[in-house]
Amino acid sequence: MSTDTTTEPEDASLEDLLARVDDLETRLADLEATPDDSQKMVVVATKGTLDMAYPPLILASTAAAFGYDVTVFHTFWGLDILHEERSSALKLSSVGNPNVPVPNAIAALPGMDEVTTRLMRKRIAENDVATVEELVDLSIETGVDLQACQMTIDLLGYDEDDFFDGVTTGVGAASAFREMVEADVQLLV
Repeated sequence: MSTDTTTEPEDASLEDLLARVDDLETRLADLEATPDDSQKMVVVATKGTLDMAYPPLILASTAAAFGYDVTVFHTFWGLDILHEERSSALKLSSVGNPNVPVPNAIAALPGMDEVTTRLMRKRIAENDVATVEELVDLSIETGVDLQACQMTIDLLGYDEDDFFDGVTTGVGAASAFREMVEADVQLLV
């Protein structure tokens, strides 16, 4: 029976292990020295009235200006915000809107939505507020991913060519959900 003990394999393993630990410590230090400052925001836009087109677009373009990675998922009537033709015809509903200084009985009269919409568009122009179309363009220019829900496109009978250039189509709820899970900020508008 031999009592020779060879320590070479253990020493080699220990050296390999120590080298690996040094490598991992270096990599960890590099990661800590260069933190990932990118933050992500996801907005879900579900409404397509004139007054509800502004919040998701303003929040998205502002967050993008602050360096956020921004996605706005448009579904159901929110899809009209991205529709080139429909976005210019969005209306303001005067019935049930507490900020319209007209009683509901009068607001329900035929043509009142057109009147309140015209008044709001006039106020937007007088105050040099960007139009919905301008905000869509700005959002795309600043890197916001404006997504159109494919199920809603199909449901409403829209065509992918109906949307502004730069809008992402073919996106479903599963993709939107995956992005929301990864986001630092999630908003439903």
